[in-house]
Amino acid sequence: MDFEVTASRKRPQSLVELSGQDFVVATLKNSIENGRIAHAYLFSGPRGVGKTSSARILARSLNCVEGPSITPCGVCPNCLEIARGNSLDVIEIDGASNTSVNDIREIKDEVLFSPNSSKFKIYIIDEVHMLSNSAFNALLKTIEEPPPYIIFIFATTEIHKVPATIRSRCQQFNFRLVDVSEIKRLLEIVCKEMDIKYEDDALYWVARESTGSVRDAYTLFDQIISFSDGHVTLDKIREKLGIIGLDKLNDLMSLLVEEKIEEAMESFDEVISGGVSVEQFIIDLAEYLRNILFIVHGIKKESLLGYTPDRFSTLVLETLNSYQLEWALEEVLKLFREIRYSINPRFELELLLSRFSSIRYHIDPKQLLTELARMKEQLGHAQLSVESNPSGESKKKI
Repeated sequence: MDFEVTASRKRPQSLVELSGQDFVVATLKNSIENGRIAHAYLFSGPRGVGKTSSARILARSLNCVEGPSITPCGVCPNCLEIARGNSLDVIEIDGASNTSVNDIREIKDEVLFSPNSSKFKIYIIDEVHMLSNSAFNALLKTIEEPPPYIIFIFATTEIHKVPATIRSRCQQFNFRLVDVSEIKRLLEIVCKEMDIKYEDDALYWVARESTGSVRDAYTLFDQIISFSDGHVTLDKIREKLGIIGLDKLNDLMSLLVEEKIEEAMESFDEVISGGVSVEQFIIDLAEYLRNILFIVHGIKKESLLGYTPDRFSTLVLETLNSYQLEWALEEVLKLFREIRYSINPRFELELLLSRFSSIRYHIDPKQLLTELARMKEQLGHAQLSVESNPSGESKKKI
């Protein structure tokens, strides 16, 4: 049996299976149940969050033999043809490859013909923002007053590139990035289905790396599965993908906080010699400092940190305050922006780590002003005490 990538195998087949898009699901379900079917929909949002899948689900829900229904049967000829992508009544068009006005004119001619064997003839245009202005203009009248059996579903990752004249003729649905905890839950389901053992920290890492995209999470997960031998662990991910472990960062920052610069540089060299790139080191260090800052502010949600709070260095947490961590994080982010122009990125990073050895002495300007005001007040009281007792008969209060 041929291998099927997880992103394709786990593509949702009904609205109830669509994760992380509650508003979209609720609105489409109510529209279908109440028979309020619009003639044009516009799905927008980041990549990999379910826009094209939702378009296919909506097409299947409307054209199912037992529909319109929020739970298409999945076994009738219409459902099967739509799932395979060879339905005569559901036409998927790649907007990036069909950008000209001539391509749109073909659609205008086709809409005059009724569906072959379904209730609706549905056009799904992916990456619709890639159409030319002339193509958009050619669509206007057709979208506004289509035949009753025609439905347009547009999908785009760049809603700002779609003309307002098109947007105003469509029902708009803004898809959101999927929460890290929800992506982890989906990955857990895949692991159980495939009988794969896993560490929670490893799945959290995959979920965070996907930055809210379910498809990206599945793609990265497939890559990790290929070298994990049936057991997904964070150690294997670090070894194969060249990332820094939390323990290494804890050790490094603890050494810098204790001003053990020589040992810290040796630890840094060990990490770089192990195959971690300078850019990846900066990214991991920035994420580490961000997590420490969150914990200092009392934020301990595991889905945000990727680890339980007790996994982070107690020494670093107790020694550094929020101002020092903000300064350090800002310096790391600044280095990442400037490193592309550097003669030697490693030298730049080593210089920054050397500066971090004095991080505990960085003082918040507000704290400094408060301390100066306190000292000034004390000196004022001392001066008054001296002036009131010029002969020194009573003790001076200092």
